[in-house]
Amino acid sequence: MSDSPFFPDYQPIQLRKIQIRRPKVGPGAITVMVLVLLGLFVYAASSFWTEILWFQQMHATRILLTRWGVIAGLAVVGVVLSVAVLRIMIGLAHRHRVSSKRGEAAANLRQYQDAIEPFKKLAFWLVALVLGIPAGLRLAEGWQTVLTWLNATPFGKTDPIFGWDISFFVFTLPFLELVVSFLLHLVFLSLVVSIVASYLYGGLQVVPRPHATAPVRRHLGILAAIASVIIGVQYWIGRYSLLTQSGDNIDGAMYADVNATLPAHSILAAISIAVAALFLVAAFRGTWRLPTIGVVVTVVAALVIGGAYPALIEQFRVRPNARSLNAQYIQHNIDATLEAYGLDDLDYQTYDATTTAQPGQLREDSESTSQIRLLDPQVIRKTVQQLQQSRPYYSFDSGFFVDRYTINGERRDTVISMRELNLAGLSQEQQNWVNRHTVYTHGFGVVAAYGNSITSDGLPSYWEQSIPSKGEIGEYEPRVYFSQSAPDYSIVGGPEGTPNQELDYPDDNAPGGQVSTTFKGNGGPSVGNVWNKLLYSIKFGSTDIFFSSQTNQESQILYDRDPLLRVAKVAPYLTLEQKAYPAVVDTDGDPSTPKRLVWVVDAYTTTDSYPYAQHQSLSSSTVDSRSQSVGQYIQENSINYMRNSVKAIVDAYDGSVRLFQWDEKDPILSTWMKIYPGSVESKQNISADLMGHLRYPEDMFKVQRNLLATYHVTDAAGFYSGGDRWRLAEETSTYGAASSAAASPRVDAMGNPLPAPTALQPPYYLTMQMPGQESAEFSLTSVFVPGGGGEGRREAMAGFLAVDSETGSTPGQVREGYGKLRLLALPSSTTVPGPGQVQNKYDSDEKIATQLNLLNQADSTVIRGNLLTLPVGGGLLYVQPVYVQGTGSASYPVLRSVLTAFGDKVGFAPTLEESLRQLVSDDGNSSASSGTTSPSTGDTSQSGATSSDANAQLAQAVSDAAQALRDADAAMSKSDWTAYGEAQTRLRDALARAEAAQTALGTSSSATSSSPTPSPSPTTSAQSGTQSGS
Repeated sequence: MSDSPFFPDYQPIQLRKIQIRRPKVGPGAITVMVLVLLGLFVYAASSFWTEILWFQQMHATRILLTRWGVIAGLAVVGVVLSVAVLRIMIGLAHRHRVSSKRGEAAANLRQYQDAIEPFKKLAFWLVALVLGIPAGLRLAEGWQTVLTWLNATPFGKTDPIFGWDISFFVFTLPFLELVVSFLLHLVFLSLVVSIVASYLYGGLQVVPRPHATAPVRRHLGILAAIASVIIGVQYWIGRYSLLTQSGDNIDGAMYADVNATLPAHSILAAISIAVAALFLVAAFRGTWRLPTIGVVVTVVAALVIGGAYPALIEQFRVRPNARSLNAQYIQHNIDATLEAYGLDDLDYQTYDATTTAQPGQLREDSESTSQIRLLDPQVIRKTVQQLQQSRPYYSFDSGFFVDRYTINGERRDTVISMRELNLAGLSQEQQNWVNRHTVYTHGFGVVAAYGNSITSDGLPSYWEQSIPSKGEIGEYEPRVYFSQSAPDYSIVGGPEGTPNQELDYPDDNAPGGQVSTTFKGNGGPSVGNVWNKLLYSIKFGSTDIFFSSQTNQESQILYDRDPLLRVAKVAPYLTLEQKAYPAVVDTDGDPSTPKRLVWVVDAYTTTDSYPYAQHQSLSSSTVDSRSQSVGQYIQENSINYMRNSVKAIVDAYDGSVRLFQWDEKDPILSTWMKIYPGSVESKQNISADLMGHLRYPEDMFKVQRNLLATYHVTDAAGFYSGGDRWRLAEETSTYGAASSAAASPRVDAMGNPLPAPTALQPPYYLTMQMPGQESAEFSLTSVFVPGGGGEGRREAMAGFLAVDSETGSTPGQVREGYGKLRLLALPSSTTVPGPGQVQNKYDSDEKIATQLNLLNQADSTVIRGNLLTLPVGGGLLYVQPVYVQGTGSASYPVLRSVLTAFGDKVGFAPTLEESLRQLVSDDGNSSASSGTTSPSTGDTSQSGATSSDANAQLAQAVSDAAQALRDADAAMSKSDWTAYGEAQTRLRDALARAEAAQTALGTSSSATSSSPTPSPSPTTSAQSGTQSGS
């Protein structure tokens, strides 16, 4: 019968004894087990051993082994410590067991104890392993934190509250938080396990009243005391974390944090230590009343002192006096932010821009105006694809970039792109494993065009083109084995003297219409033996690798071919630029060796632990009309410190990676160089030619310009009032707006749709001269307009930002002045049109709209290029190229006109020179040339006849233009360039006649005045100089 007064007829549960029989294992089972284990080993080796082979080939084995070693070491320490502690806790509970007394609960516990007893050791270890392994692995997740703490480099600057070196917050504090978090988790887990085990073995009783034996009381009391001490330490180090916290608008510790929250944390830490002492007293004196009171006091203190008190201070003390009380802390935030993002040396000047241009005024800045870029890298991609692709299996997928090259002794801005391999261009019959992985293995050469020059047909003026490559670059290695669009893997290489099997480039004069080659570099691990072939067959899921006769003892497998991925693997601590850009450079400084085709990658060191610095989200600050998402290789999305500390190059032929220490004062990079010695080369090893193609990075500039929309105000009072806040200008170009609208829909954390982001104008690379600058230099620029929204939203110009991006051409030495940020702030009393207002002027100008409508009517589409801005003539000059594209499948954009604006005047002409001339004409007319004026006769019948004739002429001209466009498309698709040129001539003639007819219609409709007749020149002359936007 049961002893329970509630269930007198209840019988205790009778558990059957569990008998464990050892299974018999025969030879067949052993064989199967061995084969399974062998298969698992081979499968695992296809992952970890191939990774070792890749790093060995990259001469970066230390990078991999250090990372794996530290992760493994921390995992072992964490797991061993966790499992050992949990096993000891269970063992102590078992050692302190007591014989169960009479009663229903005691009877049930005896049944469980008897069931577990035969294999209690196995059960104890199993519980410890199941709970301890996940807890221990948490420690390995902080491998980078541990390494940086062990190798920390001082910043040489201190925080304004505690006076600690910044390195404490960046390196030491994260390590302390990692250790405390791990220990607290382990102690709580131990406490839970101890309570459960003690209950199961009778040392802890819950009913009829809570009771614990003396050993169990000491056991649990000591654990509770340890937990309380750790909580106290957590409160104490939380004091320092206040300086790196994110606020509503301003980050860092404000008045309420320093004068209420910080003391509260100190008090709570002391209370936690006192409670720990009470737990120890309870453990040895036998009363839980004091620690219970201590726990209650801790909870109440946390709510009152840690929560309510700071909230009351904020509400009744700070808010009514926020401007004065928070002033010094806002100033801390301003100073730290400018320092953390490299903005402390900003050259800020007020620019009282003029809005009228006089004859000869723009000529004073001829060094800038002569280098204005007419080619929009985003627009001309399709043009170059049609004219320079050569074969369908080539493409320019990585896009076009702006750089500068010395050609015939003159520094010229250039739009350049690599001709990459595009396997999607192969026909269905060609899509087989041999072709995709052993024949079509690489792209070939580059295409480069002058940034400020075009041909008479409105096409890019190339100075490097074709296959084989010909132009002004000279001899260089043109094969592109490593690029973003390269195949996932290719098998290349072979013994000397064996037939070439890779397609090198098409050549109509060669046998079979193509030239073959064999890869001669060291670009990938060997697949010349059975073991490696087996591993890579499993890795890539292809039996063809193992059985193919295309492989030989000298074969290499090229994979992980994206330049950004290769840099990310050999430097796992760096945040990378969104895109790598190409350059043809002499990397070794030896003129006798061919130049190399390389990818240049800008890399950053970042942290989110710089005290008082404002946090920035890379996913928002680096996004604009050309970049709809953050870069793939980032360490953390939210940062408050950023340095362009490393310049990396990836050889497009053999995939080798070189890292150069660009910022020699960055403590974070210095710390990682201690961790991975020899992995980063000195800046002194940069050759003169390579130095000349490095530049100021876009992502860094985007983050800086985003901050300067607010932090151009550097005094706390003005910053708090926020009366002079700016925002970035919106995109106005056709392609930029379209790409932003086509971006994938965004959702919040709950999956709810978010409105489409405003398309921001991207920064542009320009060769230009800022006021106060000695000469025109390669620069990166951006535009600000006044902040605010709603009906008060304005699009006038508020500020213009430029950074000197010219690195010079001295080996190992950066040109003085590089990285200098200059900000022009326009006074609110002067209204200078911003990009949006200038675009509106273009769109609303009657004659410009008439000519653009004519182009749109002639079976074509008008494409507005990037709207460039540069300070010249004491004001701000806007330049926008206008392209026209036909509607055929093989059509492409052709530059037809150039829009300019200066103040209230606009220019529109086929050439930049002509368009600029209109800005300084006496009458400010926007026609292409000064028109002739004839008085009206007032004869309405004559006017009607004129209108009728003009309408007929306009219709015929539009029809002729449409036919000319169709003929040009047809000729281009047949590569009949003679017919194409004739069609272009007819198109220009038709457009001129259409424009004249439209003007005649305007003249006949007015009885009292006549308008000038535009007479655009059909010939677009190349302007000297250069300018760029990437």
